This record gives sequence, C-alpha cells and structure tokens, in this order.
Amino acid sequence: MLEPSRELEEYIRNHTEPEDPLLEELERVTHTSVLNPHMLSGRIQGKILEMLSRMIRPESILEIGTYTGYSALCLARGLNDGGRLHTIEKNDELEDLIRSYFSRSRQAAQLHLHIGNAFDIVPGLKESFDLVFIDGDKREYPQYYDMVLPLVRTGGYILADNLFWGGKVIDPATHKDPSTRGILEFACKVKDDPRVQQVLFPVRDGLMVIRKKKE
Repeated sequence: MLEPSRELEEYIRNHTEPEDPLLEELERVTHTSVLNPHMLSGRIQGKILEMLSRMIRPESILEIGTYTGYSALCLARGLNDGGRLHTIEKNDELEDLIRSYFSRSRQAAQLHLHIGNAFDIVPGLKESFDLVFIDGDKREYPQYYDMVLPLVRTGGYILADNLFWGGKVIDPATHKDPSTRGILEFACKVKDDPRVQQVLFPVRDGLMVIRKKKE
C-alpha cells in the first residue's frame, strides 16, 4: 500500500472537522514536552475514534494505554449520559499531565484514570464494556485480547491500534522483534477467533475494528 502523498494528507485534513482548542493544545504540549510524541493518536485518528464512539453510544469504555490522554478524550465524547471511561497508563510520570487535561474536559466526571499494570487493574474493575481500545505494550496485545474479550458485551467492540507497526508486520527481517511478534500473534488470534468479526483499516498505523458476535 502506498503512503499518502503530502497533498493527499492535506486534502484529508482540510475535509475533516478540526480539533477543538483543548485537543489542539494537548497535541502541541505532547509534541513539545513528552517523549515519543508519535504515539499520540492525533487529529484524524482522534476524529475516527470519536465518530466510532458516537456511533456505538457506549455506556462503558476501557482503554489500555492512555499516553497523554488524547484518545481517551476523543472516545469519551461518544459516551451516553452517565457512562464512564476507564483508562490505564503504566507511566506514572504522565499522570499529572493527563489529569490536568481530563479536568478541563466536558466529560471530566466520566473519565477515570488508573496508573499501573492493566493486568492488575482490569480484573478489579468488575465491569463489562461496550467498547475497548487497545493501545498499550505491543508485546502484550495477545494477552490483552484474552483478558478483555470476555468482558466485552455481545455486540460490543474492540479497537486495536498500530496493527501495521510501521510496516514491520510485512518485513520478515523484523518478525523476531518482540513487539512485532506480539502484533502478528494478536492479528492471527483475532482472525482465527469464531466469536468475532474484524476489519483492518489503513488508518495511520493500522486500526483494527473487532465486533464480538457471541460468547
């Protein structure tokens, strides 16, 4: 698949709703003061996440991998009144930044940040979810999937980011890399699971949308 040209990317941006000031500021701060700013979802993927969430109208969302909170803020905009989003970030150095932007969101009361390991935190939530966004440690994607699928309601959705992993998934020379191996194992696990249906969108670094059909 060819990379979009700079002109085509500009065309896409010109025909996509702009960020609001809060998200625009968070994107700028992330790029100027946080390591690995490429991990940010950014405007186009953020709008896709928001749109999917608004279409699903979830009561409950789980996100694994908050980073600076951009994607959580986008997903939360589709929550039903009284709904909640639980988001988990293992890097405690980002906590103050995340909370500062969550507190300024219209959905502030619906956003619940957890700092720590997802495998320790998720079982303690004792919830089922309408929507899950997986964007954590790529090495652990298969284990995230095994953990969250039983918690997703029938007819609910899992979104998984970075399924292209910068093109490494189609480069045999990189398949021994633990992160690439985790992405590949996850993709095969989903493809072979009769409980779900899935489509992989060529958005940014590859966004997979998975629908749970049955238990």
